[in-house]
Amino acid sequence: MPRRRKSGLLLHPTSLPGRYGIGELGDVAYRFVDFLHQSGQSIWQVLPLGPTGYGDSPYQSFSAFAGNPLLISLELLQIDGLIAADDLRDLPQLPVHQVDYTGVRELHWALLRRACERYDPAAAPALRARFEDFRHQHAGWLDDYALYMALKQAHQGAAWYQWEPELVDRQAAALRNWRNKLGAEIELQCFVQFLFFTQWLALKQYANARGVQIMGDIPIFVAHDSADVWAHAELYHLDEAGLPTVVAGVPPDYFSETGQLWGNPLYRWDAMAKTGYRWWIDRFKLAFLLADIVRLDHFRGFEAYWEIPADAESAVHGRWVKGPGEKLFATMRLALGEAPIVAEDLGLITAEVKALRRTLGIPGMAVLQFAFGAGPDNEYLPHNLERNCVLYTGTHDNDTTCGWFDSIGEDVRNHARSYLVCNGNDIAWELIAIALRSVADTVIIPVQDLLGLGSSARMNQPARSDGNNWSWRFREGALEESVASRLGDLTRLFGRWPGKESAKDR
Repeated sequence: MPRRRKSGLLLHPTSLPGRYGIGELGDVAYRFVDFLHQSGQSIWQVLPLGPTGYGDSPYQSFSAFAGNPLLISLELLQIDGLIAADDLRDLPQLPVHQVDYTGVRELHWALLRRACERYDPAAAPALRARFEDFRHQHAGWLDDYALYMALKQAHQGAAWYQWEPELVDRQAAALRNWRNKLGAEIELQCFVQFLFFTQWLALKQYANARGVQIMGDIPIFVAHDSADVWAHAELYHLDEAGLPTVVAGVPPDYFSETGQLWGNPLYRWDAMAKTGYRWWIDRFKLAFLLADIVRLDHFRGFEAYWEIPADAESAVHGRWVKGPGEKLFATMRLALGEAPIVAEDLGLITAEVKALRRTLGIPGMAVLQFAFGAGPDNEYLPHNLERNCVLYTGTHDNDTTCGWFDSIGEDVRNHARSYLVCNGNDIAWELIAIALRSVADTVIIPVQDLLGLGSSARMNQPARSDGNNWSWRFREGALEESVASRLGDLTRLFGRWPGKESAKDR
């Protein structure tokens, strides 16, 4: 069977332009899908879509299932009659080039509360029916999430393990009392999730109709302060107070000499296995509702993960512990069938990790920024790639290609120039061209590289909590016709245009 060559763009929706301080799921998102279609791209890769917690990172979410309320389009709410045109006038001016999360939260939550107040079930029976159907369909996670968020609001944002002991322990009487007390706030949280899912699934349907698939992202670990850990504490290594005894991270690597201390609680995989990996099955099922392809972040952790004592000050001192391996994925396939997954297998990858990925038959990832300076045997050089992989110029954790090229040593820069047969004056597009030309089945390009942007447009710098991580946005009009045309020409030239197979495949 011929293998289809394809390509796409990496852009989290928060990075879209717009009036209200953050990218939203309205008209600008639909126009981005149009850009993808116009330039022959068949994948839109996003980062995790959940409500962000610590550091506003999409990898530190309050829920592995919920959607981010800040992405809800205010203009679509106006069209639906849930907020008035006057509500969108005379609003605070927020930055257009980056996300001010504090300002965005204040603005958006005020309007989301107004939308919930304006929602009248008696006047909108069809909307009420859809809302109730949504609540029933997602009750398995939504009930706990809505209560968790309402309790968090009632406790001035405190983490769940700082609440009253009867809430930390989820005593039935306490939960019942608080559900009654916080009924209005719980209803708000459920309605906001309904709005997010309605808008996102409509956008996904629009993308799919134009030949664009959504690639989602599942972080392997979840945040300690999350509805998931609070509702299923028995599935994590926690003490009696709800605090982790061991936490996640990675040992010293390319990004940090002291490793990365993520701090996420680690799973009790033995406890999960006894449930038939039910929580993971539910998580995958919802991920494939929101996306067509799923990138598994930190895939190597499913084979073995770095366990760090909870009181450690860095990730240097830890140990490798075996993960669930093939058993988890075999169980998932029995429950869901074959599902398109991409393994994020970057970093310290062992033969065992590679063997697991190949046994599962799923593609891994390669990054061109890692390819230069180590000689002709570097596995990320295009002539060494295997076809069953997803090739990136860089990921959300890398510098932009222009920023990377400016910061590397002269030996690495000369190697890149020689390999690419260029002077480096247009380095972002040189890497884009060689990526599209490569044998990799799939190529993903960060939008920052299409625009030739420098380090100030970087999305994330791992192991750093300061700075402007996760806040970058591009400006209205930046993805102009000439960019679509240039990208489309290369996409067609190298046999990645949707519906077209390369001469070799034919």
